[in-house]
Amino acid sequence: MKRVYLFCSAGMSTSMLASKMQKVATSHDLPIEVEAFPDGKIGQIVEERHPDVILLGPQVKHRYQEIAEKFASTKIPIAVIDQTTYGMMDGEKVLKTAIKMLKAAK
Repeated sequence: MKRVYLFCSAGMSTSMLASKMQKVATSHDLPIEVEAFPDGKIGQIVEERHPDVILLGPQVKHRYQEIAEKFASTKIPIAVIDQTTYGMMDGEKVLKTAIKMLKAAK
């Protein structure tokens, strides 16, 4: 089971997107778990749950460099979700991005 975790300011809007992503993954029988969390818990989540991909909501893109540097040693792929795709809550497109990141990280 691969873990794709989304992080944003409070974890609220990303939970809607994560839910849509999970529905797409489930409908295609993909062994992927998608969840959303507030960005303040990223350290705890990485330590306890070991995500395979980290996606940041556009509202916390200013933290990308800091987060990428902090977790560089983990080799976890990290990206900011495209603002338009995020705004449209396009779970399928974001899931495809995450899958590409997983494949590139192998």
